[in-house]
Amino acid sequence: MSANPGAFRATNSEIVYVVDDDEAVRDSLRWLLEGQGFRVTVYDGAERFLASLPTGFTGPMVGCLIADVRMPGMSGTELHDELLRRNIQLPLIFITGHGTVPMAVNSMKKGAVDFLEKPFNDEQLCMLVASAFQKARDEGSRSVLAKRARELLSRLTPREEQVLDRIVAGRLNKQIADDLDISIKTVEAHRANIMDKIEARTMADLMKTALAARQE
Repeated sequence: MSANPGAFRATNSEIVYVVDDDEAVRDSLRWLLEGQGFRVTVYDGAERFLASLPTGFTGPMVGCLIADVRMPGMSGTELHDELLRRNIQLPLIFITGHGTVPMAVNSMKKGAVDFLEKPFNDEQLCMLVASAFQKARDEGSRSVLAKRARELLSRLTPREEQVLDRIVAGRLNKQIADDLDISIKTVEAHRANIMDKIEARTMADLMKTALAARQE
């Protein structure tokens, strides 16, 4: 079944990276995905794909990787392991003509989006790519929010950090005062300073920032 034209549009900054040693497969995937409005870059091996990445790059990539499992040299699963080792977060869809259940389960446990056996349904693949892009966007947004939250929390003094930890743990002012051997008025002053420094207008804002800073 063919994918519906224009149903899976991506933004200009998002790229589908296709890694497969079979030229016919690369051409077919490029034709299919570009026909749906995706930008596509192809590589004939895992090593070439890794070489294309900026030196020292880590973190989330807004895109999607489609990789064959069995290739000469570095396999698709070895590529996945190397990306994980480098802490490069890129949604990955495996394709293979020789898949096994244990291999698929292991890949999914490591974070792969899906594991498709050839021949696969074109519309299913396009839907998975669109889903992978959304996953990459979400992870990128969380990474930005976590970085900003850590920057805000870095403004706190060690004592304010102690107070904040107890606020997040659900401790009341009196309990925090007892924990730290300070007065309730001092706890209230610390709370006010914390709210001001992390630019929180409500307790909900404070909790969101504190929890976001703890995201990996």
